[in-house]
Amino acid sequence: MRKIMGIITILVPAYNEEAVIEKMYERLNEVCANLDRHTFEFLFVNDGSQDCTLELVKQLKGKDDRVQYVDLSRNFGKEAAMIAGLDYTKGDAVIIIDADLQQPPELFEEMIHWWEEGYDDVYAVRKEREGESWLKKWTSRKYYHLLQKVSQQDVYPQVGDYRLLDKKCINALKQLRERERYTKGLYSWIGFKKKEISYVAQPRVAGETKWKFSSLLKLAIDGITSYSTVPLKVWSIVGIIISLFGFLVLVIEVIKTLIFGANVAGYPSLFAGIFFLGGIQLISLGIIGEYLGRVFIETKERPLYFIQEYSESNHMENEPGKRPGIQNGRGD
Repeated sequence: MRKIMGIITILVPAYNEEAVIEKMYERLNEVCANLDRHTFEFLFVNDGSQDCTLELVKQLKGKDDRVQYVDLSRNFGKEAAMIAGLDYTKGDAVIIIDADLQQPPELFEEMIHWWEEGYDDVYAVRKEREGESWLKKWTSRKYYHLLQKVSQQDVYPQVGDYRLLDKKCINALKQLRERERYTKGLYSWIGFKKKEISYVAQPRVAGETKWKFSSLLKLAIDGITSYSTVPLKVWSIVGIIISLFGFLVLVIEVIKTLIFGANVAGYPSLFAGIFFLGGIQLISLGIIGEYLGRVFIETKERPLYFIQEYSESNHMENEPGKRPGIQNGRGD
């Protein structure tokens, strides 16, 4: 059991959230006011917003010293924004929460309770989302089922980034500097003592979702290809089966020719076979290309992000142990 009166960082990645950012701060302030056993830091990571998100955060900082911000040089995506926040957090623990208030901050008290009991990763499971269509629920359920089947690590359904992480987990995640990130899988990969709690997701308070179908599809592909080579193995098996089938057909045709004489092949079946095999080859090449593309991206070793501005940059220069490499997201 932990007996800690330390700093807890509330990490909020934000992209074009001007409609909700002040409401988010008000909820955070209200919830944390009742948790006086700990000191809180509100760390907003502005992921290249094109609206007034950063300006509003700066106004909040002018009123509340607990508010800090990291401004990325462009939109690098939520995965990069989260690792940037972890790089700059000062807390003994961090709670990652979206800016749209679909994840209730009222869970902080329960998260902190289990953290004090000795758990290192207290993650929130979404039991239900108000207003979610049956199609999205069904596809999400099937995706997590497939991901669990092909992944070598445990993947928890309906679990996102809303969680409390102890300093041990933070330090572990900061060491994983891979470019094509799927953080939901990394939480499981690093291990440590975990605790599950549940909540009902609420509709967005304001603004629009940034997750389009193409973004969700990319995230799904990242989840499968980042933690499993099963797709490559599957297509290897498919290739063996098709080759054996083709060899069997060849043997049958040779026997038929020897017994019954020459037979004119049918063009429809020939074209069907060509198109079928061509499709199989293109799909397999696409899967191989996905993995090769990841290798190519990783070998370039580009930084995960660049920082335009950090709210405590002046203090950072005089702070012992701060490495300049963190400024460009390289972490080395």
